[in-house]
Amino acid sequence: MIYLDYQATTPLAPEAREAMLRWLGDDGFANPHSPHRPGRAAAAAVEVAREQVAALLPPGGRVIFTSGATEALNLAILGSGAKRLAVSAIEHAAVLDTARFADPACAVLPVGLDGLVAGDAAIPEGTGLVAVMQVNNEIGTIQSVETLADAAHAAGALFLCDAVQGAGKLAPPANADMIAISAHKLHGPKGIGALWVRDGIQLAPQMHGGGQEQGLRSGTLSPALCAGFGAAAALCTSLRESDGQHVEDLWQLARALFADWTLNGSADHRWRGNLNIRRDGLDVARLMSDCRTLAFSAGSACASGSGRPSHVLRALGLSDRDAKTAIRIGFGRYTRAEDLERAAAAINAAANEQGALCAPGAQAAQGAT
Repeated sequence: MIYLDYQATTPLAPEAREAMLRWLGDDGFANPHSPHRPGRAAAAAVEVAREQVAALLPPGGRVIFTSGATEALNLAILGSGAKRLAVSAIEHAAVLDTARFADPACAVLPVGLDGLVAGDAAIPEGTGLVAVMQVNNEIGTIQSVETLADAAHAAGALFLCDAVQGAGKLAPPANADMIAISAHKLHGPKGIGALWVRDGIQLAPQMHGGGQEQGLRSGTLSPALCAGFGAAAALCTSLRESDGQHVEDLWQLARALFADWTLNGSADHRWRGNLNIRRDGLDVARLMSDCRTLAFSAGSACASGSGRPSHVLRALGLSDRDAKTAIRIGFGRYTRAEDLERAAAAINAAANEQGALCAPGAQAAQGAT
C-alpha cells in the first residue's frame, strides 16, 4: 500500500512511538495527577511534553492538552463566550458546526476562486470571535492569518486559528489569540491535541469533573500520549527545514506527473504537501476502486462517504458535478519519490481508461464485440 493521505493523518514517527513506550509499561503507568513519586514522574513527563509542544507556538501563552483539535476548537469557541462569530467559508466542520451551534446567524467570510479569504474581508459589527484556519485540509491553501487577526482585533474580536494542517510545518500566527493543533497531523499519536491560549484571555471550561488540566479540561491526562505528542513536536522543530525541502521536491514531481489535471486552489499560497486536483467527467468512486493499492482521498476524511459535494470546493465556485471529480493526494516526510511515481502511473492509467470508455463511439464499439 502506498500512503498518500497525509491530510487525514500522518504516520507515527518512530521517535514518538519510542517516547510513548516508557509510559505504557510497568514503570510508567501512574496517574500524573497523583502525589506519589510515580505520579510525580508521570506529571514531569507531561510538562516536558507541554514545553516541546509550546515550542511550535508563539511565546506569551499557555498550552492546554485536549483529546484532539475538535475538543480544542470547541473549548475556544464555546469557552470564549462570544455571541456573534465570523468564520471562513472553508473551515473544517469542527469550526463550522461549533460556530453555528454557538451562533446560528454566524457570518461566513467568502473565499475567492483561489481559495483565499481576502485580507480586507468585512467583519460584521459586534463580532466577538473570528476563526480562520492557517492551512485548508482539503485544498491546502495558506491563509493570511496574521492580516486577518489584525482585522479581527480592529473589529474588537478575538482571533482563533485552526493550525492543525500547518503546525510543525509553518510559523504560527504570532498575533492569534487562540490556536488549535492536533498530534496525529504532525506524526504524533491520535487522541491528543492542544489549544494554545494567549496570556490574559479567560475561557470557561466546557468539561467538568475535576479540572485537572489548568481548570479548563477535566479528565486524567495520558502521559504516553503527551510524551508522543511532545516528541513529534520536537522532531518537527529540528526537521522543519529538511521536511520542507523534501515536500517541495515532491510537489514539483507531482505537478509534472499530474500536468494534465486541474489544480484546485492557489498554486502559490499553498502547503506543497497537498495536491487537490480534478479531471472533467471523472468517476472518483470508480477511480478509488481501481486503485485499491493506493491510499488517497476524495476529500476530507471526516466527510468521506457522505455523498455530498465538498463545501470547500463549492466555496471556490465549482459546481456540484465538478466538485465530485476531485481527488486529494497528500504527502510528506516519509513519502518516497518512487512511491509518488508509482501512484501517479496507476491513477493516470485508471483515469485515462475511464476517458477512453466514455469517448464517442466507445460504447458502440463495446457492443459490437
